[in-house]
Amino acid sequence: MMNIAQYLDSTYLKTPAQSGISNEETLQLDKELAQEAIDHSIFAVMIRPDYVADIKKYIQEKGSNVAVGTVIGFHEGTYSIDEKLAEASKAIEDGADELDFVINYTAYLRGDLELVKEEFVKGTQLGLKHQKVVKWIIEIAALTDDQIAGITKHISTWAEENFSESEFPKIFVKSSTGFYQTEGGKPNGATFEGIKIMLDHAGKLPVKAAGGVRTPEDAEKMISMGVKRIGTSSALALIKNESSSEGY
Repeated sequence: MMNIAQYLDSTYLKTPAQSGISNEETLQLDKELAQEAIDHSIFAVMIRPDYVADIKKYIQEKGSNVAVGTVIGFHEGTYSIDEKLAEASKAIEDGADELDFVINYTAYLRGDLELVKEEFVKGTQLGLKHQKVVKWIIEIAALTDDQIAGITKHISTWAEENFSESEFPKIFVKSSTGFYQTEGGKPNGATFEGIKIMLDHAGKLPVKAAGGVRTPEDAEKMISMGVKRIGTSSALALIKNESSSEGY
């Protein structure tokens, strides 16, 4: 069986209000997530910005090199560029290793490419300046196949225009937040069809599949397709060769 742990971002992104628990209980869940990642050599944990400093400290105290990732402009993506940059700067200050920005896909849908390009360039510049990995969530459940292809291609082109090829491994295109509300039971995360479109149009940029990867077989298929990272709230189940019913 493939060692999929090295591809996984183990994820917990619910706010205390969404979970109906306290900040302290949320932090405890994040610590448990971090400990699982340490124990099972999972590549990264992906958590809300408010908890980055505590979890980074926890992982360092354990002598582990598990990466700490967080989300920026989450989950709607409609934060202003300045708001996103401020949130990212604070996350960097708190010790985040990876920044997963939600791109302003609603601006893309209304044709405001200049805004989307500006936030991509400025956000990526900020992350790379501090040696961070930057991922751009395009929210494929909100897009048609043509729109998935288009925004992925734009990101690839903007990367080529503004960054060196040596930096491309740190600039990802990512599928989903896992929080987008779909209708009729349609998937709100990564699908094989959507990921193939992203891979076909991402050029030299790596692709992250997030949400909807619930079995080891699905994870292995995504990796064999060319995906470099997988975001999942079911990392431990995947490693243990179990299926998960979790939503993300």
